[in-house]
Amino acid sequence: MIPSHYEFAFPVKIISGHDALNNLAAEMAQADALRPLVVTDNGVVKAGLLQVLLDALAETEVVIGAIFDQTPPDSSTQLVNELADLYRQKSCDSIIAIGGGSVIDTCKGVNILVSYAASEIREFRGAETLKGPFKPFYVVPTTAGTGSEATNAAVIHDPQRRVKMLFISDLLMPRAAFLDSRMTLTLPPKLSAATGVDALSHAMEAYISIQKNPMSDAFAWQAIALIGQYLRGVTSNPSDRNARLAMANASTMAGTAFSNAMVGCVHSMGHAAGAISRVPHGVCMNIFLPWGLRLNLSKRSIQIGELLLPLAGADLYAATPSEQRPSKTIEEVERLKEDLFILSGLPRTLKEAGVPSEKRDEICALAINDGSAVMNPVELDMDSARWLFDKAYG
Repeated sequence: MIPSHYEFAFPVKIISGHDALNNLAAEMAQADALRPLVVTDNGVVKAGLLQVLLDALAETEVVIGAIFDQTPPDSSTQLVNELADLYRQKSCDSIIAIGGGSVIDTCKGVNILVSYAASEIREFRGAETLKGPFKPFYVVPTTAGTGSEATNAAVIHDPQRRVKMLFISDLLMPRAAFLDSRMTLTLPPKLSAATGVDALSHAMEAYISIQKNPMSDAFAWQAIALIGQYLRGVTSNPSDRNARLAMANASTMAGTAFSNAMVGCVHSMGHAAGAISRVPHGVCMNIFLPWGLRLNLSKRSIQIGELLLPLAGADLYAATPSEQRPSKTIEEVERLKEDLFILSGLPRTLKEAGVPSEKRDEICALAINDGSAVMNPVELDMDSARWLFDKAYG
């Protein structure tokens, strides 16, 4: 059924290919952006990926204003405030993020502050409170999972309050995102698996969200199909450039889907577990996804059953009676989880991930107040959150 009213936005230009970065300078020239702040992390530098970007900008009119290469695994309020100061000190006019979700979310926060001439990111938390225009912003993802290059959201950790703050606005999206297969070739198997399941959780939760719509469904469906086809392969054979490019496209499509339809309880529980126990986000998604689908069966069994087709293929879908398809979809998610554990050691349970059982109520209390819970088909209260935790604990 088509909703009586829905909104869909995707203003990001996508440049996808094995040498997509070669187009970066031309895209920046269109915005008269010639002195960027480049933000990345130490892993990207060690992998030689920053140099690929610098080579792409060599012999062009672009002059790097400043490079920051020490972004931690979780973006923080303190770092965002400090990088906004660096942007101003070096007279930058634009921002380039080359990295994963933490780098991209950090840059989104920086863009808020430099566009507003403000000094404290906490003042802007929440949804749809921002007004433009924003500074030119470009993203080069080095993981295939967060979808941050295509989303209107940023998650930034507040270490003082021990919470992950959510910022939502279409203005946070970059002008362009470059999906270059060279950027993910060095990802180790476990990180390839974790980021791939992150993308899968984005697409699946978007498809069953109470804010789903035909446009978001189309992006989610295709993302799931690509992930079902390529995630195991890219985990077992990281050097497959075609599989890398497919997963990069899947991540962006999943990000587009959830940016418009939102996510649900899987992300609420994952955000909380990550904030309190410092478990990487993709690991949390891998652990909670099948249980989140089970929680929502009472309201979304038809939609969950439909997802068997893109996830597992036409043969299994056709061979499965319609009333069994919802449970079969979840079985296939569980099978994927087991395969990824065998291929990469990706944790399957909260216990394997090192989450203390005594943190249950603290995590659940934080999860039910997470913004992602709003669009979950089944209300996430303390009882359902505890059920999710207990099932996921192992």
